[in-house]
Amino acid sequence: MQVKLFASFILLYFLTTITSFGQEKNVYVFKIAEEIDLPAWRKTKKAIEEAHSINADLIFLKLNTYGGSVLYADSISEKIFRAKIPVYVLIENNAASAGAFISLSCDSIYMLSASTIGAATVVNQEGEKMAEKYQSYFRKKIRAKAEANGRNPRIAEAMVDETIAIEGVTEEGKLITFTTLEAIEHGFCEAQVESIEEALKRAGINDYKLSFQQLNEIDSILDLLTSSAFSGILIMIIMGGIYFELQSPGIGFPILASFIAALLYFAPHYLEGLAENWEILLFIGGVILLVLEVFIIPGFGVAGILGIILILTGLTLSLVGNVGLEFSPVNGDELAQALFTVIVSMVLSISLSIYFGVKVLNSKLFGNLILEVSQNKEDGFIAVDSSEFELIGREGITTTILRPVGKVEIDGTVYDAMAETGYIEKGERVTVQKFETAQLFVRKV
Repeated sequence: MQVKLFASFILLYFLTTITSFGQEKNVYVFKIAEEIDLPAWRKTKKAIEEAHSINADLIFLKLNTYGGSVLYADSISEKIFRAKIPVYVLIENNAASAGAFISLSCDSIYMLSASTIGAATVVNQEGEKMAEKYQSYFRKKIRAKAEANGRNPRIAEAMVDETIAIEGVTEEGKLITFTTLEAIEHGFCEAQVESIEEALKRAGINDYKLSFQQLNEIDSILDLLTSSAFSGILIMIIMGGIYFELQSPGIGFPILASFIAALLYFAPHYLEGLAENWEILLFIGGVILLVLEVFIIPGFGVAGILGIILILTGLTLSLVGNVGLEFSPVNGDELAQALFTVIVSMVLSISLSIYFGVKVLNSKLFGNLILEVSQNKEDGFIAVDSSEFELIGREGITTTILRPVGKVEIDGTVYDAMAETGYIEKGERVTVQKFETAQLFVRKV
């Protein structure tokens, strides 16, 4: 009986070997060599979906990053961990912070010589360590991934928490960062290799075909439009256009630039599932309230303040991954980072708008647009009434609200006038500052 069982086992092994011999493995390869952010998350989603669609046998991630967003690192980690295809990672130089977390989610880890993995504590934009509640959450997440893939969970936790001491590995007060050889020694790397081909050979895969992720122009454009730096620039254009239009109504170009920038800002974030309908409506509602406050509603009060708050909220929430009013997927650092980006961009936009509004019009390029030739009566030019120049320095009373255009009464005569800045209520005393382009400019006394 035992002889028969042994013979059956040998036959089964022989048949399995014969069947698998010469069977080519389809290996799908993609690369993350940037900060862990929305573009890296999009690249990972696309890679795993494509790998499934071509019936790949294995996914290989080439990774080189110093870290990035905890939110997107968690999303990438889960996508890799839940993939129906084994995922291997080849660390090319760095897998720090979020990169270490992603690596520990993979089935096998390979590293180039002189590479490192670790230092995964959660920090804010200034590099300062975040509160314990964030460390605790991330510490358990990285432990769970290590446990699931057969790696020492205590060492994984010590990559996040410097208070953990492990004899023979690390002492208290130091975060774990492994070199390639140290990672191999402690079971956090299968082998040191110099290429994917060598890693596959080490994994016992000799007959294979490599398929590489191909990113098209649309992917590149979406990566650019959703990057933090470009989002900040778009916010500057949006707010700068609104500011210029409110200061000089009717010009057209500033508000057109603002509209195009808003479209480029919200559209890709909407397609990525970040900007929701209600968040876009918050932004639009804020702009409407701001316009109403400046041009229709007297005084700057509730409507104006609420408009600014709605604009800030709409722009900020479009950068984070909340689902409706559910913000549990978003940690405080992500929200603070988004709000910081929006506020800094808005302040810079308004500051630069004021600065360049004066500098550009006085430059040589735009100065050429100003008529410098004398138009003499002898040459056939006819002078127009310039009595308004005599009003410069005179005082008057506003007979309507200046928002910023309205009417003022000076020595019993009513004139059209424009407030130099902001608005002026009806019945206020004003002084004429200048007369340009057939328009009186006044300032509140």
